[in-house]
Amino acid sequence: MNPKKAWAVAVKEVRQIARDPFSLFMLLGLPAFIFALYGFALNFDVRHVALGVQDRDQSAQSRELLATFVNSTYFDLVRSLPAGSDLDGATLRREVKAILVIPEGYGRELLAGRTGRVQLVLDGSDSQTATTILGYADALVQDLNLASLRRTLLQTGRSGEPPIDFRPRVYFNPELRSTQFLVPGLAGFLLMLTAVLSTAMSIVREKERGTMEQLRVAPLRTLELILGKTVPYLGLSLLATVIILVAARVLFGVAVRGSYVDLFLATLLYLIGALAWGLLISTAVESQALAFQVGLLTSLLPAVLLSGFIFQIRAMPEWLQVLTHVVPARYYLVVMRGIILKGAGLAPYWDQLAWLAGFAVVTITASSLRLARKEG
Repeated sequence: MNPKKAWAVAVKEVRQIARDPFSLFMLLGLPAFIFALYGFALNFDVRHVALGVQDRDQSAQSRELLATFVNSTYFDLVRSLPAGSDLDGATLRREVKAILVIPEGYGRELLAGRTGRVQLVLDGSDSQTATTILGYADALVQDLNLASLRRTLLQTGRSGEPPIDFRPRVYFNPELRSTQFLVPGLAGFLLMLTAVLSTAMSIVREKERGTMEQLRVAPLRTLELILGKTVPYLGLSLLATVIILVAARVLFGVAVRGSYVDLFLATLLYLIGALAWGLLISTAVESQALAFQVGLLTSLLPAVLLSGFIFQIRAMPEWLQVLTHVVPARYYLVVMRGIILKGAGLAPYWDQLAWLAGFAVVTITASSLRLARKEG
């Protein structure tokens, strides 16, 4: 292989990118825009749930229960429903998301040392949000039960300490912010998308303009052509990575806790496979429109649906879990979250890196064979 020939192709590609501002925007501006848009819009944290209350007891105990919900910042009291109100209608009209029903005698039962019963009416049309709200409500009631138990024990002269002192400690994301989990995933999905589309459309563009035949008759080996075509886009993809990391730090407060060198090496391996996959697509299609559609279909959907970015892989059917093994974003996200959130090195993720390396080798080999066959 002659490095000078590969360099000449790379210089030509850089000049072509510079003459096409739209392509440059697609490679650098669009990922940053989508990253910011998704980062703000995609959020699994549930806050400020519209809460209605039907307090039939009107006691100090019922007011304490309501204050526990409202002061938690998870719930906002928006409606007070009198006895006999249509609870189904309030949720159907989306006036409230949850309704706390406190029956008569609730406070009297508590003062007598018996169990006071309350009900939470919940809109379950959004099952994920409803499950989160139920978890919040259960935790708030448990805290209130514990405080009430302590007061009762103190009034009877007994120790007010519970038999089990449960103190959870959350590593790596103490506030349990979904942004910390989603931002690394966004980076992986955007890098796959831009890397695949850039090389897929690069070769096809040469076909449409009729310059591909000139490259084929030029004294270039297949590897020289591949390097010349992919190296510029590899550099731009790495620059896009820097932009994404800066945006993650500035906009969402997500800092890289691990080594930037480890992050660079893992990203480099991931991008090589993605660029080679785009090159393989370009050898199979003849138009930029089709290359865009195929690249979008084979990079965007798997990276979002089958990588663990949003949906847990272990919760998928077994046959679908098997399919996720061919999605490189699955392995990159594990490494990315480990380095960014946990501050880990590459050693714990050698198996994920091996899968990424295998994907890169397979795609580079396949695209080289197809280009070589066409040249022959």
